[in-house]
Amino acid sequence: MPGAGPRTRAVEVASSHFGYIRRATYRQLSTQREHTVMADQPKQINFTIVPAEDSDAWPTPRIYANFCSIAHTPFDFTLTFCEVMPLSEKEIKAAEADHIVRAPVKTRIVVPVQFVPNLIAALQEHMRVFSDTYSNVGWNKGDPIH
Repeated sequence: MPGAGPRTRAVEVASSHFGYIRRATYRQLSTQREHTVMADQPKQINFTIVPAEDSDAWPTPRIYANFCSIAHTPFDFTLTFCEVMPLSEKEIKAAEADHIVRAPVKTRIVVPVQFVPNLIAALQEHMRVFSDTYSNVGWNKGDPIH
């Protein structure tokens, strides 16, 4: 393809009252040699990525989870979201025996390593706004639950 070349990408996640917004900068590097100095300069395009609205034909379901298991490789992080319900007497006895409680997986999300620091920053910002807004509700601000 004429004019096509390698792309470099820088992505940052920012918080918004309407959800997460990812701000991205893409640079198109020219592989064709031009006779001017400007040809070697990367073209920079700034844009904002926002979630598309659901349509009636393709609604996005909301999935509830109250537990997240995190694993990683050298290339990505895997977040496995589960729903842990109160245990029955039978499940309690089984957990006492083998010290394991199996929770149904609701969804598994894999993200690149470069995405994680910005995700953490966005979550911290939303938690700060949440804490400031709902400080009188009585949420426990103690140690995190793992």
